[in-house]
Amino acid sequence: MSESAVAAAAAAATAAGTAARAEAQPVNLAGISASIMLPTIMQALDSTIANVALPHMQGSFSASQDQIAWVLTSYIVAAAIMTPPTGFLAGRFGRKRVFLAAVFGFTIASMLCGMATSLTQIVLFRLLQGVCGASLVPLSQSVLLDSFPRERHGSAMALWGLGVMVGPILGPTLGGYLTENYNWRWVFYINLPVGVLAFLLISAFVPETERIRRRFDIFGFAMLSLAIGSLQIMLDRGENRDWFGSTEIVVEGALAALGLYLFVVQTVTADRPFIDPRLFRDRNFVGSLVCAFAVGVVLFATMALMPPFLQGLMDYPVVTVGYVLAPRGIGTMIAMLAVGRLISRTDPRYLMLFGFSLTAVSLWQMSNFTTDITPRILVETGIVQGIGLGFVFVPLSTIAFSTLPPHFRTEAAGMFNLIRNIGSSIGISICFALVAINTQINHSVMAERVSRFNPLFQAPSVPEAWDPATSAGAMSLDHVLNAQAQVISYLNDFRMMMWMMIVALPMVLLLQRPRYAPPPDAVAVPD
Repeated sequence: MSESAVAAAAAAATAAGTAARAEAQPVNLAGISASIMLPTIMQALDSTIANVALPHMQGSFSASQDQIAWVLTSYIVAAAIMTPPTGFLAGRFGRKRVFLAAVFGFTIASMLCGMATSLTQIVLFRLLQGVCGASLVPLSQSVLLDSFPRERHGSAMALWGLGVMVGPILGPTLGGYLTENYNWRWVFYINLPVGVLAFLLISAFVPETERIRRRFDIFGFAMLSLAIGSLQIMLDRGENRDWFGSTEIVVEGALAALGLYLFVVQTVTADRPFIDPRLFRDRNFVGSLVCAFAVGVVLFATMALMPPFLQGLMDYPVVTVGYVLAPRGIGTMIAMLAVGRLISRTDPRYLMLFGFSLTAVSLWQMSNFTTDITPRILVETGIVQGIGLGFVFVPLSTIAFSTLPPHFRTEAAGMFNLIRNIGSSIGISICFALVAINTQINHSVMAERVSRFNPLFQAPSVPEAWDPATSAGAMSLDHVLNAQAQVISYLNDFRMMMWMMIVALPMVLLLQRPRYAPPPDAVAVPD
């Protein structure tokens, strides 16, 4: 063996020994947990905190309802498109570098959103915020999974789930408080101290990963972006455009279908596709994606339906709505703390079955709501639903990655969060579309029975103001019928989501119980 070969072998051995000692060194789990929780909560809050400030922003920019909606649409579309590339970016540039760049960009974009002076500016800055914030949640999830030993993944996911689940629930409450007591701009300015602190903590505690050179599948990414972007815009604008009665929605639906088809073909046929198809050979991961889609529908759709139900039909002020809905987040926190202790001693599938069942019970309770329900019932139902979702989300996040090799985690985390977000978008759009359609149908059915010849209107208990023979009475009755038609439509949506939870129960039985001993090839480096 030549002298140069011996030197090279010695250098390689030294490097391997150094890497092994670095892996053996204990990491600061408390510091890592604190550093990744801040950006997770910050990004999760921003998915809903701006919603309640839209009317105030609309007045500031003199924008129409359709124009101001782009403040939400631009963020949603950008975040959805930039979530899948998280795995590639983390592998190519290093996970810590990408994490720091995302936090820095998200914080700067938040500051720019607060300083915006025109509708064009805030839409562009929200677009930048979505681009930078898309990778925060997947990266935080993969950092925790890699930092904690496999047997403590349940506790790690409980900690991560606190930010992901509680953030969107508390967003409207915090947004309503800041908007009412200060200004809508503080909805964005509140991210500045959090972002600066998160940047410093990540710099200090989060370890860097090895950079892997990998060819970027531009065509696959472009087709997936086309599919996701077209789908998100279609779902966001469909209700205002009469869905497929509009040429715009038809074109967007066709582009989404075409992009998805070409992406699937590229994934199956390419040598190095944008999304590694080996991810979808894992039964636990695929089954968890289906469950995550259902959880996304229920979590965000119920949260989107309740404010208009309480404000429009029960005349609750905005701040009161936030206070009434906030206990759902408390229920989720309680559940996650409990699951973090139970998951290492109990089969996670049993916890998921309990969570799905409890969520279905809460939705059954909501399907029996009336406009006379008390705030106490609303709070109790919200706590039950929060506990149910907490018992689902943590075991689901644990099982999804339990049988995947570590080098797939970042890419899988991006896909897991993408599917959950798509479920939320589809759920919100379908639920609001059904409310609009069923309100018209219910109103029509009930109006058929409103006539001066109906003997029920001659009963002494019927108010004189409801006399259908007079124009004032007819208008009063129409108002009452429209309100009741809306109530029935909301209740039908809650009942539909209840059946979705019941249908998801058998999917849990198809999942495998996580194995906490790492597989022999778990540390293999991908080709």
